[in-house]
Amino acid sequence: MLHDDRMDVGTNGDGRMVTTVLFTDVVDSTGHAIVLGDRHWLALLERQQGMVRREIRKAGGRLVVAIGDGMVATFDGAAAGVQCALAIAQASRSFGLEVRCGLHCGESERRGARLGGLVFHVAARIVTLAHPGEVLVSDTLTHLADGSALRFHERGRRTLHGLPGRWPVYGVTADGAMPAP
Repeated sequence: MLHDDRMDVGTNGDGRMVTTVLFTDVVDSTGHAIVLGDRHWLALLERQQGMVRREIRKAGGRLVVAIGDGMVATFDGAAAGVQCALAIAQASRSFGLEVRCGLHCGESERRGARLGGLVFHVAARIVTLAHPGEVLVSDTLTHLADGSALRFHERGRRTLHGLPGRWPVYGVTADGAMPAP
């Protein structure tokens, strides 16, 4: 289970709740570390992750955990999570970095300060399919974000490591933006 750093939002105590989960991943972080060296790479990553934290808070999300060069956050709404992911992908370019993002909505299990559930596994698998700068989402998320200014573009049915079947995956753009490759 993962730790959620803002206990007071989304639920009162233990139990199940619908959660939008966002995973981010900096593309080619090892290559950046080799070129920049540890000290400069970690300083750049710290600045980029500060921006990610600000975007998560601005979107009403909660940082769950930072894992190496990536972060995991939760949101109460699907569109808020996607808008945050789009902002993170765009703003990361100002640091000279490309970020891939993956999101899924589903029920999570809360036990005190810890969150877990299949929703995290699905989002973690989806992020691995994204191209640099791309935001990918599950089919479930597209339905929950109906009526938003987001546009979803089919990326096909994909096998998600360790999960049964093939899952429909979608790229996402804000209204009027061009879809990613």
